[in-house]
Amino acid sequence: MRTFGARCAALLCVAGLSLGLLAGCSGRDAELDRYIDEVKHQPGGRVEPLPEVKPFDTYAYSSSAKRSPFVPGGSGAGSAMRNRPADRRNHEFLEQFSLDSLKMVGTLNLKGQQCALVRVKDGRVQRVVVGNYIGQNDGKITSITPNKISITEVVPDNLGGYLERPAELPLNE
Repeated sequence: MRTFGARCAALLCVAGLSLGLLAGCSGRDAELDRYIDEVKHQPGGRVEPLPEVKPFDTYAYSSSAKRSPFVPGGSGAGSAMRNRPADRRNHEFLEQFSLDSLKMVGTLNLKGQQCALVRVKDGRVQRVVVGNYIGQNDGKITSITPNKISITEVVPDNLGGYLERPAELPLNE
């Protein structure tokens, strides 16, 4: 019984001290009130003026020959279609391969026409001329030199239009 009574006494003592501390915190202190009045009566600080807003230069886009910067893929309704790959043509044999997998192995001059020899993965060699299509991005051969095949690919620009991109297939020595 004694331990129970001692516990109750200890709990009552802690509860009393807690209530006393809380009561002391709830009352306003005269010193704090005086400090608040002092701060309120001090003159306010100077506010810096806002910086002057400078007008920006306007630019009038007046060239109808250039691509419009506001329309994806070009300057008019049909301009996105200008570079669009031709869907209705028959695809050539070398269009099923990526350019990375093709190797230029040489050139020929047949009846005054420059031709290039291209090897595919399985070892077959194909003859190509300017105007043939090659690669998976609708690449059209634009020129053939002894050192390389120059190609113009048509790729999506991720804005609903298409871009022409140059590519090369160098001679594999």
